[in-house]
Amino acid sequence: MSAATMTAPLAKPGADEGGIGLRANLRHIGALVRRNALQIKQDPESMFDVLLMPVIFILLFTYVFGGAIAGKGNQQEYIQRLVPGMMAMMGMNIAMAVGTGVNEDFRKGVMDRFRTMPIARSSVLIAKIVVEIGRMLIATAILLGMGFLIGLEVRGTIPEFLGAIVLSTVFGAALMWIFILLGLAVKTPQAVQGMAMLVLMPLEFGSSIFAPTTSMPGWLESFTKVNPISNLADAARALMNGQGAVAHPTLVTLGWAVTITAVTMPLAVAKFRKKT
Repeated sequence: MSAATMTAPLAKPGADEGGIGLRANLRHIGALVRRNALQIKQDPESMFDVLLMPVIFILLFTYVFGGAIAGKGNQQEYIQRLVPGMMAMMGMNIAMAVGTGVNEDFRKGVMDRFRTMPIARSSVLIAKIVVEIGRMLIATAILLGMGFLIGLEVRGTIPEFLGAIVLSTVFGAALMWIFILLGLAVKTPQAVQGMAMLVLMPLEFGSSIFAPTTSMPGWLESFTKVNPISNLADAARALMNGQGAVAHPTLVTLGWAVTITAVTMPLAVAKFRKKT
């Protein structure tokens, strides 16, 4: 991507966000999205997590742990529980890649080029999120495809089914700002991954994704009730299966998404501008 592609009227290197018009900002985001997409094309191995992780996890939990968790002969019902919950898990794991990507761009000197270009600092981060949302949707499509192959049924309406996908995507996009902030705060991609896993593992396994919370100890069951991943899994499950409470977990999930974005997005942009 050349500097000429990013040039905007009246803009200059290091210009504030307000000095760049909306149309120019959107053009910059589009150019950066293309740049990130070309990086994936040149390095197809970066898509292995998106292509393989949904397949491995759904087969692992269905055929290795499904019988123990749901009981022998209840595999079909466990699939109906597991797949919607794993949509939340996919969003979290894909979101982690944004933080490592931002960190690697700084280590490779890519951000030094952006520093000299007349672009809004936020456009660099927004472009990364747009691309990662695309990766997230691909992972979700593969997850659902595998689910249908092993017996998943959409028992709700088509709008409800699509609503579950949209809800998972919105929450995953909100989480990306947390990982971007983490990627800007630590020194290496390995540190980003290590710290992210310390957060992700308790949230994912201390939730209603894999097993009913009623089987958990009292203290852990209390944690699952305030765990936003449980609310997202419950909402997606109710939407896809056409039964259960929908409004409360959906509103709670959207509330978490808005709050996370409102708090971490300004912090991430400010941290990014300070580093560039």
